[in-house]
Amino acid sequence: MKSATIRRCGPLTSGMDEAMLLDIRNLEAGYGAARVLFGLSLSMREGEIITLLGRNGMGKTTTVRAICGQLRPVGGEILFKGARIEAAPAHRIARLGVGLVPEGRHIFPNLSVRENIMMSAIHRPQKKESWTFERVLSFFPRLAERLNNGGSQLSGGEQQMLAIGRALMTNPDLLILDEATEGLAPIIRQQIWATLENLKKTGLSMIVIDKEVDSLESLADRHYVMEKGEIVWSGSSAELEADARVRDTYLSV
Repeated sequence: MKSATIRRCGPLTSGMDEAMLLDIRNLEAGYGAARVLFGLSLSMREGEIITLLGRNGMGKTTTVRAICGQLRPVGGEILFKGARIEAAPAHRIARLGVGLVPEGRHIFPNLSVRENIMMSAIHRPQKKESWTFERVLSFFPRLAERLNNGGSQLSGGEQQMLAIGRALMTNPDLLILDEATEGLAPIIRQQIWATLENLKKTGLSMIVIDKEVDSLESLADRHYVMEKGEIVWSGSSAELEADARVRDTYLSV
């Protein structure tokens, strides 16, 4: 098979009219002596939805951990709303406006649905329309029926809804979803994609990681494809759909 043409893409230029929300420049990161990210660069504007695509082990989750302060990079810069955050602790980055729905959900099994949602609440007076307990429940009516149930008593789909609702309660400017529908039944996956489409209508910026490329093409504005810790391709949904070589070389199993 002929390999896809690698289109290396740096960050969007700061001279564009749209405000830059996230700008990652030449990011280097890993675990101990094992390097995972090699000079990774990507950018996104406010209100934009982007994806990180690639097979397992290509560095997508490592990128997310570096953005969220769970992993300290060894090189490069991460700018969020114009401020460098690569050395900031995770709790500080969350308060700056980065919300995370982690792979595996990681809700608190011994806390009730109500407690899981309320524990992450961050009030941001400057936001035009804040995420409140009531607003989260309006997005996820099923959670309203389960408020007194423990996290361990929920189905996988309900746990994912809870993880998204918990992240929304931080009132993020950027919501990151790592493996948004992994391990969920098809009908539940459809509900999660519908939820993300509704969040898109609110103007919320998102980074979404998932294996359902067709659904991501419908949702996102742009896509970054990763291979061995580097960005090897980026483009719009129309460009990704039209480029069979990228799908065959970097995304097919």
